[in-house]
Formats: sequence, C-alpha cells, structure tokens
Amino acid sequence: MNWDAGIMVPLGAFAMTVIIVGIAAFRKMRDRELQAHAELRQREMEHERRLKELEIERLKLEVEKSKAEKVS
Repeated sequence: MNWDAGIMVPLGAFAMTVIIVGIAAFRKMRDRELQAHAELRQREMEHERRLKELEIERLKLEVEKSKAEKVS
C-alpha cells in the first residue's frame, strides 16, 4: 500500500483538528461538571446551616416554654 503525502497531509490535518476539538469539548464539559458539583455542595451546606438554625430556634422555644410553665 502506497501512502502518498498528498493524501496523508489532509487526513492528518483533519484528524488533528478533530482531536483538538474533542479535547476542548471534553475540557469544557468537565469544567461544567465541576462547577455543578461545587454549586450542589454549596446548596447542601446552606441547607445544613438552615436546618441547624431551625433546630437551635426550636430548642430556644422549648426552653422558653418550659421556663414559662415553671413560673406558672
């Protein structure tokens, strides 16, 4: 089989272009995925913080209620 440079150069250039575009697309997709994970983790941390605040508020109300019952 004769590999003529007239065929190989355009095929090589095409293959190189496809590889470069594929790498760029993969990198962009990976960056989006990492950003989505970071946003999800941030939302989870915010949710945990809110739950802790609600638990603290509930405990404060229970303490006040028990104090009021003792006074009565």
